[in-house]
Amino acid sequence: MNAPFPQPLTSIAAPLIVDNVDTDTIIPSREIRSTGREGLADGLFAPWRYSDADLRTENPDFVLNRSEHRGASILLGGANFGCGSSREHAVWALREWGIRCVIAESFAPIFHGNCIRNGIVPIALGRADVESLANARVMVDLKAREVNALDMVLPFTLDTEAHLMLTHGLDAIDLTMTQAEAIEGWLATDRIARPWIYLVAAISPRGAGL
Repeated sequence: MNAPFPQPLTSIAAPLIVDNVDTDTIIPSREIRSTGREGLADGLFAPWRYSDADLRTENPDFVLNRSEHRGASILLGGANFGCGSSREHAVWALREWGIRCVIAESFAPIFHGNCIRNGIVPIALGRADVESLANARVMVDLKAREVNALDMVLPFTLDTEAHLMLTHGLDAIDLTMTQAEAIEGWLATDRIARPWIYLVAAISPRGAGL
């Protein structure tokens, strides 16, 4: 289960408005040294963040290394952000570093879904709107589905299921379990209608989970 998304979230917006930033740039495979979700932030954007990745010598020109953007929880991106492989570690690294919202022109679909499952709000806005938020103090109001900054109110879309997951800090399993009562009710009815199914499940190891 994730921590619920802050209501609202306010942060300076760190601009990384580059098209086609892929997951191997967000977290290179050589930076993945565990199978868990922790210990990845140090390798976040390693090809750009460090002038010498082995020595961890920071590149002072990279946006997340600038003093004003350290601790930023909102990242701005370009088109097709998070493309490439389906590597969920990319989202884990962003989240561990402290990013809770990515505002970009568009997202790769799998990356978009991984964000929602891991408590990061992916917001798609027009290019001009994204660029206008660079280095601004931005407030993301998830409840109202609005981005507020510089006297602008920019609405964004997010489907009901994604909104529920982010608001309450649910992953896919948690979301399913919100329907536990309905699931149990269906099973109870089905056991009466098709008792032979459950008889087979009871005697078959392969059906033991039914």
